[in-house]
Amino acid sequence: VGSAGGRRADGGSAGTRSAGGGIVELTGRVTAVEGGVAGEIARIAGLRDVRIGDRLGSPDGLAVDGFFAPPSLESVVTPRDLGQAGALFAALEVLAEGDPYIAVRRDEATRAISVRLYGEVQKEVIESTLAEEFGIAVSFSPSRTVYIERVARTASWVQERRVEERIFDFATVGLRVDPGAPGSGVGYGLEVELGGLPLSFHTAIEESVRRTLLTGPRGWEVTDCRVTVIDTAFFPPLSSAGHFRNMAALALNRALEEAGTELCEPVNRFELDVPAEGAARVLARVIAARGVPDEPQAGPRIWRLTGKIPAAEVAGFEQELRGLTRGEGVLLSEFDSYERC
Repeated sequence: VGSAGGRRADGGSAGTRSAGGGIVELTGRVTAVEGGVAGEIARIAGLRDVRIGDRLGSPDGLAVDGFFAPPSLESVVTPRDLGQAGALFAALEVLAEGDPYIAVRRDEATRAISVRLYGEVQKEVIESTLAEEFGIAVSFSPSRTVYIERVARTASWVQERRVEERIFDFATVGLRVDPGAPGSGVGYGLEVELGGLPLSFHTAIEESVRRTLLTGPRGWEVTDCRVTVIDTAFFPPLSSAGHFRNMAALALNRALEEAGTELCEPVNRFELDVPAEGAARVLARVIAARGVPDEPQAGPRIWRLTGKIPAAEVAGFEQELRGLTRGEGVLLSEFDSYERC
């Protein structure tokens, strides 16, 4: 993306993983490169959204195997001193930059700060780190399951200035949204001439699209889709980048309403070893927890049960397992996929 020593800056891109596990391509402008020849460590400035574990250049190398599974829990974190809300968000962003196990977001409407979690123990780790390193005491809300939304069908919308509808921005933005394959993440493209708008307006549209997809019609991140710009117009000297951000958000929200979205929940693959005498009770409880078991592997003393179970059911099932097996059951589970609710 640039030569050593910061002598040249150029456009750059990187691939990252969304909260839903899909690939998101980030674009930006590299402002400086400091380092040596190929194979050595270099410092790159300008790609502010890039985090540890992301891949510079093509995101194709972000294979499904070997990346951290997306967190399946979310909790709202609140400073006990409400005057530290800004400092709390800044501190969590610092932690997220260096730790792929931490994902933080702030609701634009309510300003509530949420942290994505892999388990309840992580709350204690984050709470102690914030207190010790940043001097911020916090409280966590009860955890809830993280869902995603997937686009149901192709739809488009062209948003224009409409004074009668109190839409006053001097800009036109048309967007089409198409469903993508599960795990494909968010794609973005143009079917208009790049030179038809100032580059800053195109940047504003893309930033608005990615921000809007963070909260879909059902309140969750929209992923596994492709958004394409199909129409644009501006009115010099009245148009501004802010006008295009607003119009892009309106156009995408209307397109998503037309397309419809499907709510999908995280599902874990489980492996369970239980005593033979309690296997029938455990199998019945798996089914009651909306699990889908495979064919049991029955042994004289131990049965092995495998299959899928919604992530939201794992904690409760794990607690009941102790009583069902007198503490002899062993459960292993890991994220498998998102499936339609």
